[in-house]
Amino acid sequence: MLNLSPERVLNDVSGMDLSALTRVSLPIGQRMFRRWMLALAIIGFIILFLPWTQNFRAKGTVTALDPASRPQTIHATIPGRIEQWFVFEGDTVAVGDTIARMSEIKPEYMDPDIVARTATTRESKASSADGYLAKASALAQQISSLRQERDLKERTTRNKLEQSRLYVTTYEADLAQQRTQVAIADYQLLRADSLYQKGLKPLTDLEAKRLKAQEAAAKLTAIQNKLDQAKTDVEQSQIAIEAVGPTYANKIAKAESDRQSALTAYYGSIGEVAKLETQETNYRIRQGFQYILAPQAGVVARILTPGIGETIKEGEAIISLLPANFVSAVEIFVDPFNLPLVRQGQEVRFLFDGWPAVNFSGWPGLSYGTFVGRIVAIDNIIDSKGRYRVLVRPSDDGRDWPAVLRPGSGAEGIVLLGNVPVWYELWRQLNAFPPDYYQDDRYVKEAEKGLKMKAPVKNVIK
Repeated sequence: MLNLSPERVLNDVSGMDLSALTRVSLPIGQRMFRRWMLALAIIGFIILFLPWTQNFRAKGTVTALDPASRPQTIHATIPGRIEQWFVFEGDTVAVGDTIARMSEIKPEYMDPDIVARTATTRESKASSADGYLAKASALAQQISSLRQERDLKERTTRNKLEQSRLYVTTYEADLAQQRTQVAIADYQLLRADSLYQKGLKPLTDLEAKRLKAQEAAAKLTAIQNKLDQAKTDVEQSQIAIEAVGPTYANKIAKAESDRQSALTAYYGSIGEVAKLETQETNYRIRQGFQYILAPQAGVVARILTPGIGETIKEGEAIISLLPANFVSAVEIFVDPFNLPLVRQGQEVRFLFDGWPAVNFSGWPGLSYGTFVGRIVAIDNIIDSKGRYRVLVRPSDDGRDWPAVLRPGSGAEGIVLLGNVPVWYELWRQLNAFPPDYYQDDRYVKEAEKGLKMKAPVKNVIK
């Protein structure tokens, strides 16, 4: 064993049955155990330096990414009584398919011809409004005619006034001339009388001069009367001009008042027509509410108000509908302790209820039966149970989620963080330290550009 002699005796004694050699040699089982323990120690030592993905778990449920694709209940818009069902539970319906028919229970809406009667009333009121409008138009035309007549009357009266003033001027000139003629006739009469007294003129000449003087005086009186009449006409024309304005103003004011009354009645009728139109539309829409229609394509999950003749209240749920275009998502609930570790675009692995899986949380690449998702929204308000809601959508770089997932199914999310050595993770777990803060720059940039986020959120951490 010490190689002190060049002579080897191993070959000579190997076949000899020596008890000493038997006692000092180890059993085969012990040698194998020692070898296995050594191998395991080496493997364990190597494992300590392998990368380990830090993570934490959170429970959640399956939901829909699009709010319009989430399960919904269809409610009765109006109170009524169920008269007929057109679907069964499990039936597939399209948009606008009739689900049930109701009848009215309020007395003011029970008339089946209420829409037609309201339309007739509206048409009558519209005809009345047209009549008021025609009356207002006729009165407006009458007012225009009265104003034209007033203007014409004023012009005619003013022309008459000017004519009377011209007559006054003419008669005053004639009067002055006639007074001169009267003075001449009187002077000639006086001369003739003087000559007659002297016997120089015959009586006939005297009588002729007297007659001429009388005619001149009579003509002067006539001209004076005409002048007085012309002055009277001037005064009457002035009075007439002053009376034209008030006279026609009263007529125009009365016509304008009647026109305003007609317009008031017209606008009142128009308001009633609009009110009746609204009422007619409301009645028509209300009659449409008697038929419960499917708001979108889906499957009738459950009829909540079965039977015929059931009286339902306004806003009462009738059926539960599962939309056909369902895009799965998961809402998980994270404790405040782990919330700082969550970021948009972060990877989450899911274990869905009913799907077998072999999961290695620290080595997600070796897991089987898990599904990959990306965080799209984080609520900024804590819920009643002291947790924060996080919405996760299917990842584009992972395999498709099961198509038969339904809202409400359970899911366990494994939020993946940073990669650390196994020995570091063991040391962290033994000391109860939190996971390292980790943020993948690639996913952060993707989140900043905006993921295809359709689900409603309250406040999103960016």
